[in-house]
Amino acid sequence: MSRPRIVIVGAGFAGYRTARSLSRLLRHRADITLLNPTDYFLYLPLLPQVCAGILEPRRVTVSLPGTLRQVRPVLGEARHIDLDARTVHYADPEGGLGTLVYDRLVLAVGSVNKLLPVPGVAEHAHGFRGLPEALYLRDHVTRQVELAATAGDPKSATARCTFVVAGAGYTGTEVAAHMQRLTAELARRHPLPGGVRPRWLLLDVAPHVLPGMDERLSRTAERVLLRRGVEVRTGTAVREATGDGVLLTDGEFVETRTLVWCVGVRPDPLVEATGRPLERGRLIVDPYLRVPGEQAVFACGDAAAVPDLNTPGTLTPMTAQHAWRQGRVAARNVAASLGVGERRPYRHRDLGFVVDLGGAEAAADPLGIPLSGPPAAAVTRGYHLAAMPANRARVAADWLLDAVLPPQGTQLGLVRSWSVPLDTASPELARVPGGPEHRVAPEHHVAPEHHVAPGPVKRADIPAEGDS
Repeated sequence: MSRPRIVIVGAGFAGYRTARSLSRLLRHRADITLLNPTDYFLYLPLLPQVCAGILEPRRVTVSLPGTLRQVRPVLGEARHIDLDARTVHYADPEGGLGTLVYDRLVLAVGSVNKLLPVPGVAEHAHGFRGLPEALYLRDHVTRQVELAATAGDPKSATARCTFVVAGAGYTGTEVAAHMQRLTAELARRHPLPGGVRPRWLLLDVAPHVLPGMDERLSRTAERVLLRRGVEVRTGTAVREATGDGVLLTDGEFVETRTLVWCVGVRPDPLVEATGRPLERGRLIVDPYLRVPGEQAVFACGDAAAVPDLNTPGTLTPMTAQHAWRQGRVAARNVAASLGVGERRPYRHRDLGFVVDLGGAEAAADPLGIPLSGPPAAAVTRGYHLAAMPANRARVAADWLLDAVLPPQGTQLGLVRSWSVPLDTASPELARVPGGPEHRVAPEHHVAPEHHVAPGPVKRADIPAEGDS
């Protein structure tokens, strides 16, 4: 008798945890396949530190073949899921097409950058959801400071050294905090004309930074940012983005070459194509993470509308903490559907949040205990080391080196602006000349034509707009 075939789509927090837990629960009693565009799991919370040069990029990646011994990784992007035929159709990195047949399916496709109908944002902004975007932003920011240092016009230098982050949530706050420290160091090495100093603006329509989190975390983070000179603009958003700057909703036009778009995330548009009921763009599941009416289909993570049993009538938030825990429950329930163990509903207990603000600064509330300064920084980094599935020693070594050595202010030029368009359903992949087209969002979110990777590109043809 053939073994049941389990296909997991996506290797983010939910998908990776599902695959790892299933391999331990079933122990060679099923064929487990993990479909993902990359051969690694990305530990997303440490991505701002990669951007700031604190961590090397590979430190935050966990090899799928190296850590999932009883799972078969398949490189590819899911293009279509046929629930009736129980098949997943995908495209590999070189454009080849393939099909996976399943007896059990786990959809853990995660989320992509959230877009708003703001003129110019798709053309002049980039998100912060994958390694390509982080590497691009680091190069771009370094380049702007270096160009400003040789500019004869202080006005031009001021525009290049003005950086705008839209969205003061977890990601936006950490990006602003870490990158402000980097640009301050770069400015010390590259004296800027006319007394120009790097300027960072952090915008959000909410009344405070870190909206939705404990107010004590918000106050701590805002206090650190303001002390470093970051301009926190609450109740403010981007009204329009241009090649020369951004127009804010309060009427001010800020001349800048950099707009980092961290306004939030939305579920991967792949779940829309399943034809099953959605809630706020997320695939509806029951408390056992099973899609209603589909005995063989489960979903977890950002793309799943998981009911919050602790607060009836609401859904669990789209956070890494929930995705990681849901992956374990999904694995248990998939195994139970195959006769191994018993299923259980998803319940959670809030363990608190940690926000790394760079250096010895952080904001944390482990188990509801508010912390700031060095104690919060120690708890924050300890939490990340405990949560990472691998690379702990390498991450700790990089943190030690960062504490005693100055940052390396170099740009590698490996990722260009057109390679990381904001409007993509595959932020983990950079577009390359002549490469296969990656999935894009539904038609009303299709990226502008000039963001599509052209053929051979001359250096002078590559735009240098900043991220969003």
